[in-house]
Amino acid sequence: MHEYAVMTDATADLPASLCEELNIHVIPMSFFFSETESYLHYPDCRQYAMADFYQRLRAGDSANTSQITVAQAYEAFQPLLAEGLDIFYLCFSSGLSGSCNSARLAAEQLKEEYPERQIIVLDSRAASMGEGLLAWYAAINRQQGLTLAENTADIEEKVQHLAHWFTVDDLYHLKRGGRCTALAAFMGTVLNIKPLLHVDDAGRLIPMEKVRSHKKTLDRMVEIAAESGVNLAEQTIFIGHGDAAESAERLAEKMRTLGVRDIVINYIGPVIGAHSGAGTVALFFLAKQK
Repeated sequence: MHEYAVMTDATADLPASLCEELNIHVIPMSFFFSETESYLHYPDCRQYAMADFYQRLRAGDSANTSQITVAQAYEAFQPLLAEGLDIFYLCFSSGLSGSCNSARLAAEQLKEEYPERQIIVLDSRAASMGEGLLAWYAAINRQQGLTLAENTADIEEKVQHLAHWFTVDDLYHLKRGGRCTALAAFMGTVLNIKPLLHVDDAGRLIPMEKVRSHKKTLDRMVEIAAESGVNLAEQTIFIGHGDAAESAERLAEKMRTLGVRDIVINYIGPVIGAHSGAGTVALFFLAKQK
């Protein structure tokens, strides 16, 4: 079996410890507060701390992001190919970003230079730790000896079943970034109505329900997981949060009542957080359908 690298991008929001433990390569991504204040986000947050980022959002600052360019993807892929490795790259949903297309264009260029190597660019149709969960599965599969072809087939199947459910404190950041076309109609005027959102089969964000109060929104997430999850007690599930650690822990405790034992909790990074805002809580697991 030829050796291959598992790679994703910073929107996967994987903890640095997991990336190091499982040798997952991550392409950093840009976010910026102004033309003169820009940063790259890495899993270890080496350029900007997450708590500081969300503090600025709460203070009224807005952050912007940019997709991975062809040049960035090329620069990330080329050293691994030069080492003699094939590449399995799980990219941020094409329904939300052009990063996946950039990676495919870079891969086409590099195939001419390294015709003996394979570069698989798989559209995760996922966001944040949903993308991260798929990358985690890919790394576990590699660790267990799956070939690149076998791993690709398994992750393509899991893409069809990777459920994303999340809530935001308000829809300002999502609306400002144009990430959800129907969100304006979903905004209620009733005090303390919280939206429950989902990522659809095409990897786009869509509103699903309005729930009264943050606590009841978390309860509803657990209900949905109980109804649609597949063998939850045997899964590792991921929970992401926008500087809302207490809510994330509360959701984790509720999921443990369903028999879930393995839970990974991490910050939603700035590339996603710029569009979802502070207070976001998200749940990712394998379900009967996406």
